[in-house]
Parts: sequence; C-alpha cells; structure tokens
Amino acid sequence: MSSSAAVPGGGAAETALVQQLRTGDPDAYESLVRQHAPALLATCRRILHNEDDARDALQDAFFAAHRSVGRFEGRARLGTWLHRIAVNACLMKLRSRRSRPEESIEPLLPRFLEDGHQVSHPPAWSERPDQLLQRQEERTRVRACVEALPESYRLVLVLRDVEELSTEETARLLGMTPGAVKTRLHRSRQALRSMFEARYASRPV
Repeated sequence: MSSSAAVPGGGAAETALVQQLRTGDPDAYESLVRQHAPALLATCRRILHNEDDARDALQDAFFAAHRSVGRFEGRARLGTWLHRIAVNACLMKLRSRRSRPEESIEPLLPRFLEDGHQVSHPPAWSERPDQLLQRQEERTRVRACVEALPESYRLVLVLRDVEELSTEETARLLGMTPGAVKTRLHRSRQALRSMFEARYASRPV
C-alpha cells in the first residue's frame, strides 16, 4: 500500500498517523504509544501474568511495530495490527522462559463410565470465561482460576476466548493444528467450569 492510501476502517486520523509513522516522525510514535499502550499492556498481562514480563513484551512490541510500520498494508485497523504484534512478543517471551513440567488437567475434566455415560452431571453453566471477565466483581476470581490452568491450556483459552483470535490464527501462533486448538480449548473450558461449578450452579441458564 502506498503512503497515501487510506487505512480501511481507520478514519482520516489513523491514516494520517500511519503516514507520519512511515516518515519516522517521533511525535507520531509517541502518539501511537499513548493511544494503544494501555490496551496492549492489558493483553500482555493476561498472557504472561507477570508485570515485569508484560512491560518488557509491550516494549518489544512497540519496537517491532516501529521497525515494521513500512510494511503495514492497512488491511486491518492499526490497533488490530499492534495487538497481533503484542501477542507475538508475549509468546516469544514465554518461549524464552525455562520450561517447567505442567500439572495434569485430567482431575478437572469430566469422568465417564464404561458405558459412555458421565459419572456426574453438573448443573448447566452457560457463561463463557470472556463473559465472566466482563463483570468487575468476578474478574479477580476468574483470572486466578485461568492462571491456575497449565500454561498450554491457559494460552489457548486466553487467545481464543479473551483475545478473540480465530482458531486458525491461534493455531499458527502456537504451532498447532486447528483441530488441536479446538480440542484444547474445549478441555480448558471444561477445566475452568469445574473450578466454578459450585459457585455458578444456581445461576439460571
């Protein structure tokens, strides 16, 4: 896309900002950080749940955006493009950590009899993790349970249900097949449901 092309859905202000960024305008870069840093830092915190790592990943993301803004094609909003860069920076940070053995998720999953019937039938719980996170009074409790999930399951849950990435994009970022992402997401939701089962059992469907 040429520097004079519009940014679809971004409006005149966003188009002008992109053009200024491409010229290396330091004020434009400062404006970019000011506009998008709060939301991107929240994303980094959700993925890394470590304040220092989240801030490091955010800085890495803005550096990467500054270097690659010339290749920004405007097919998505600027904020969406930055979000993807931030998620990538977080995943790189996770990969650089020393690997630790994960606890099994099996105790949190439903158990079945030999005839295929479920051992117990928990009450219906219709709320998804992202819906629970929208309620301020439940946010801390939900986050604690999400963070208690093994990392490989937590990442899929956060990227799909909270960050709202597609199955295909999540699979690409994590080096998995779309089918594996769907399976892991399902198991993650089941595990999280087990943690909340008692609290939400009386809620209407």
